[in-house]
This record gives sequence, structure tokens and C-alpha cells, in this order.
Amino acid sequence: MSEKSFDFNEFIAGSIKSLQNPREYFSEMKTSGGFVEPLIKALIYGLVAGIIYYVWVLAGLNIAGVGPFGASAVGVMAIFGTLFASLIGLFIGGVIMLIFSAICSGSTDYEANVRVTASMMVLTPINAIFGFLIAVSPALSTIVGLLINAYGLWMIYNALTQSLKAKESSVKVLVIVLLVVVVFFTLLGLLVGAFFSAAESYHPNF
Repeated sequence: MSEKSFDFNEFIAGSIKSLQNPREYFSEMKTSGGFVEPLIKALIYGLVAGIIYYVWVLAGLNIAGVGPFGASAVGVMAIFGTLFASLIGLFIGGVIMLIFSAICSGSTDYEANVRVTASMMVLTPINAIFGFLIAVSPALSTIVGLLINAYGLWMIYNALTQSLKAKESSVKVLVIVLLVVVVFFTLLGLLVGAFFSAAESYHPNF
């Protein structure tokens, strides 16, 4: 199938719908049409996230460790970093999604899985919006991150069952396992953070 021109208005509407009603969005999402559209989507999400991080750094929030480079330099690196991560993440994420889909007897068409992955990357700017929390309260940042990840799993559930036609019972098991893993490592991170905070309070020069 030939590539069609990228429709920015359709992109905005689709992004909003994927967050508001992922079930309906993924049931209607086209799983073919080439790689240009999902690539552009992923880069836009990465660019928006990078700009948001840039704003937080310029606002004086040391969310990434400004160090000797200065806020402006770190902000620019954040933009290029998120763009690069989005590009790599799109195609690696497509492979991971394909594995999930294959496990659940869904589509193993790589293009379809890449397109699903690109739509999932709408959460990249959402994570960036709440990036300031790491400078306010690491624990709160971790909890909010957990909630975003949990919603991401809900999106994966709908993407697998609606777009990739995976077996619903298998997808439920997969998502539950992934949720348990995410919660486990989130709690582990909180415990480790609390341990080091306690250690610093007893040993200020630790």
C-alpha cells in the first residue's frame, strides 16, 4: 500500500482519542499503510517531550543533573535525547509488541506492531509533563510514574485485543504479569530510596 501524506489534524485527534478511549481508538486504528506515518508520530511525541523537559530545566528544576554544562545545554541535549530515544524505541518497541502479540496468538505483522507502538508513545509527553515531580518529591514522582505505566498497560491490553486481534484471555494474563512486575520494581525503588535517605540522615557525609 502506498504511503499517504501525514495529516497533522488527524494526528492530534487520534492522540487525544487514544488517551480518552483506547479501546475505540485501537479498534479503528489502521494497521497498514507504511512506516512513514508511525515514524513521524514517534518523532513528534519525542520532540514534544524533549521541549517539555527543556522548559523544566530552564525553570531551574534539576530533573536530570545540570552539572557543569548549564541549563540551556542540558535542555538541548534533552530534546535530541528524546528524539533519538523515540526513533530507537519505535522499532525496538515494535519487536517487543510483536513478541507480546505472538504469545497471545495475535498478529505477527511487524508493521502493524510498529504502528501500535507509535500510538503507545503518546505517553512520552505525558511522562515529560510530570517530569518536574522528581525535583519536588522523588516518591511522588515514582507513584505518578506507576499510575502512568498502569494506564500504559491498559492501552497495551486494548492494542493487543483490538488492533492485533490477540486472544483476550491470554492478553489478560500477560497484562497482569506485566503489572505485577511494574509494581514490584516500583516498590523496590521506593524502598531503596527510603533506605538511602535514612542512611544519609544518620550519616550526613555518607
